[in-house]
Amino acid sequence: MLNQRVRIFVTGRVQGVFFRQSLKIIAKKNNIFGWVKNLEDGRVESVLEGDKENVGETIEWIHNGPANAIVDDVEIHTEEFTAEFSKFDVLY
Repeated sequence: MLNQRVRIFVTGRVQGVFFRQSLKIIAKKNNIFGWVKNLEDGRVESVLEGDKENVGETIEWIHNGPANAIVDDVEIHTEEFTAEFSKFDVLY
């Protein structure tokens, strides 16, 4: 199992469309740990940790988001895997 950690910034109509809650469901389904939160500038930020294949599947979902979202851009930064998370949280 090859583990991966990424920090993602999502731009578009991604706040107020259940993006964070939907991502939490997808992350749990894909056995991904980390968090997601809204940023003051209208973007959504997330840290994902898990198996590289599962992280990839979650990123694929992020490129579309939930039904009412309009994703304009997904910025992905690879970070060092830390295994610091025991679940996936929505931060407020």
